[in-house]
This record gives sequence, structure tokens and C-alpha cells, in this order.
Amino acid sequence: MQGYPRTRTAAPAPRQVPYRARRARSAIAMLAVLGAVSSGCTGANPDDDSSLKFHGSASRFPTRWPIKHVVFIIKENRSFDSLFGRFPGADGATYGWDRDLRRKLTRGTSGRVPHDLPHDRQAALLAYDGGKMDGFGVRAGKFYAYTQLYPDQLPNYWHWAKEFVLGDRFFASVNGPSFPNHLMTIAATSGGTVENPDPPPSDDRGNYKTWGCDAPKSELVPVEDTEGRIQLLPPCFDFSTEGDLLSKEDIPWAYYAAPPVRWDQSPRSGYIWSAYAAVRHIRDDPKQWHRHVFPVQQVMDDIRNDRLPPVTWITPQFALSEHPEYSFCHGENWTTQLVNAIMQSPMWSDTAIFVTWDDWGGFYDHVAPPQVDKFGLGIRVPFLVISPYAKDGFVDHRRGEFSSVLRFIEDNWGLTQLTKRDRQAGNLHEAFDFHQDPRPPDPRPERTDCVGPTFSPAPPKAFKPIGPAPSPLPTPTSVPP
Repeated sequence: MQGYPRTRTAAPAPRQVPYRARRARSAIAMLAVLGAVSSGCTGANPDDDSSLKFHGSASRFPTRWPIKHVVFIIKENRSFDSLFGRFPGADGATYGWDRDLRRKLTRGTSGRVPHDLPHDRQAALLAYDGGKMDGFGVRAGKFYAYTQLYPDQLPNYWHWAKEFVLGDRFFASVNGPSFPNHLMTIAATSGGTVENPDPPPSDDRGNYKTWGCDAPKSELVPVEDTEGRIQLLPPCFDFSTEGDLLSKEDIPWAYYAAPPVRWDQSPRSGYIWSAYAAVRHIRDDPKQWHRHVFPVQQVMDDIRNDRLPPVTWITPQFALSEHPEYSFCHGENWTTQLVNAIMQSPMWSDTAIFVTWDDWGGFYDHVAPPQVDKFGLGIRVPFLVISPYAKDGFVDHRRGEFSSVLRFIEDNWGLTQLTKRDRQAGNLHEAFDFHQDPRPPDPRPERTDCVGPTFSPAPPKAFKPIGPAPSPLPTPTSVPP
């Protein structure tokens, strides 16, 4: 544990002059909007007509801070203690509670876990246990839930945490699984959802797995209304998103995600995490969809060709997501490729990269999440800030959630807020020193110890979580015809 930079206590950054962008829409700004050629509802871009993507300098859009590019990378299913419980200076744990039994968090694997761990809404509430944080083994296999990775098993994430900023009070926005939390990363709301959509019957599942407006009619998700009533509704919403705020000010943005593929190609999928597929006015408008949503397989090329707009979200293909039944090692290498490409591009000098994980994935964490409303906060997840303006070796102890990244975007480009969540969220300024000289790039070598092919299919029963099935949800008060 020797040789790490001394952790400093978070302190407010020097006061900056606020800026609120208000400009007329112009022909120049309109040329900056993103576009892509695709066909049908696949979201693919087979012709790769890059002339329709963002070109020019992002510096022409005024900002509060020297940040002209934000890149928000969302990985899958890891708690803070499962990745950084051993990090010096952070609030981590090496032991956990399993009801009245104190368990050592044993060395996990950076390869593949044989089974997914329960991480639905019920599993989250059981793990939380009224703030006791002792129910992680109730439905999960104890030998997987109570494991953590050691520094040599996540060398590049550990390096970035050591050299840049690690947040140890960053929580998922919803105490539940992926679907509601991915919605929170773009809208500061989950639309009333706390669960993933129920899959449709096999004879009505369509051509590919989706959690969006293109889902079969039989695919529904529980939604809680303002009066606490639960309805089963299609996973398709029409709330305002961060992309809408950016578009209103003619600020280009992009969302990179896996496009739909056939059900039998699930390792190359990940379309379920394409959050804008669940936003009707984006998904059902070909112009909006093709302008802003792109296959993640193109993102490396777009970085190298300086085609990322001011604000970019990136979600991976399934096999590169670090979902525990796929290789963490291969997933870390994919993130390394992304960060390296940005560092080696002209955009590095004015970029803030935020890396987080969408939910805890069933792995133990000892910090009880504050309950700011009936949806969350959720169990703590890792959070990294990588930027030439990021503080050096800084552990950020201030509370954050996915809405905090949105608030950073809003305050940087002078936007309004979307919901109570981003209005109340901090803007992460404490992770930066905007008066320091920009730090040089620090690309990392990819790991060479990954086992097996990247896209090898998961074991046949990998997606059946360990442990008993969850209890039935409350009977919905209304079900649409």
C-alpha cells in the first residue's frame, strides 16, 4: 500500500463566473448537428456517412469551465466495495455482514462468474435491509456476493483512481437494476420504474431483445405513479432528456450503444442499455434517432477522427460491459481503448471523462445509500473522473449520483434542469482544478491476462440468477389492454 498519492479532503473549487448560453439558432450551429444513415429500426449505420456527424471545433460553444467535451461511460453491475474496497484513503471494506455473520470479502475473479447475481428491485431492498446493508446473501450465492477484486485484477481502473479522481460516495440513482438507472443517466428520472421490463413470451419476442419503444406489445414494465399505484406499461416514455436540453441550445450530442442484433447473438448485443430507445420522441422519429444514436462499434473510429460532439454517452456491447457472467478483463480492456483513444486525440486537452457502473449487480457494499425519495438512492457504485483538469490522486467524499453528471453538463453549458434530482445534485466541481496546467495524456497498456475469446457465449444457465426466485410483484392496479 506504499507509494500512493496522499488523499486530500474535498474542498470547493475556486468560484467561477456562471454562464448561461442563450444564442439564436444559426446556420453554423445547424451544420454541427449529428447525423447517421441507418435503415429500418436497427439503429445501424451501414454506409457510415461521416459527413453527417459532428465536425468542427467544440470550442465554439461557450462553457463555464474549460471543458468542451464530456464523455459519460456507463458499465455494468459492480458495487464500490467489489472494485475499490481496498483502495487507500477511500471508504472501502474488506469484510461484510451477512445478517449476523461477519464475512471476509474474498478474492473474486476478473474473468467470468458462472451465474448472474440477483439484482432486481427486491434483491436491492433485501441487500439494503433498512440501512443495515446485511442482506446481500439472502438471494445471491454468498461466495459471489461477498467477493471483491484486488488491485492486480483491475490494473487500469486502479491506476486511474490513483492518478485522477475516485468518488467513494457515488450511488446508483435508483435502488434497483439497469433499466431505471440507465434512464436516470439521460433524464434524471426513471419514469416511475424501479425494475427491468419483463421479457415477452418466446413466441412474441420479436427479432431482438429490447427495452424500448420497439419492444413487442406483450413486453411491459411496472411503473409506479405519483399515488403509489403500480401499472404494467410498455417500456416507452416521453419525458424530457438531457439531449433535449442540449438540442434546444443547438449543442450537438451523441449516444453510442449496441444496435439490435438477433437473439442468438447476445454477446454482441447490449441494445437493452440504449436508453434513448425508450424515449418515444427520439426512438420513433427517424431524424432524431439517426442524428443522435450510433452503433458503439463506431465510437473508436469517431474519436480518432475527431467526430465526438460536446456531449457523448457511451454504453458497451454486452460482452464488454463487465456484467459478471462475462469477462471483467475484456471489459476493462475496452474501457482502456476508449480512454487511450481520447487521450491520444486533440480533444483530450478539454475533456472530462466520467466512468461509472449502472448498479451494484448483487455485490456487497457496506455504505447505506441515503434515501432521497421512494426510488433511491441505490447501492453505491464506483465513479472515476479522468481529465487533464482532474485533481491528482483525489478521493472525492461528496455525495453524487447519475444526476450529478447531468448537473455538470447543465452548469457547464448553461442549461436548465430536468427534475428535482438534477436540481438538488452537486455538479462535481470539487473533482477538478481548473486553474492547474492541463495534465498530459497517460495512456495505459491493455491487459494480456484475459482468458478466452471476448465474444464467447455465456454458459447456458448464466442468466438464471443464483438463489430462489423473487416474490411476485404487487398486483397491478391497472393493466393496459
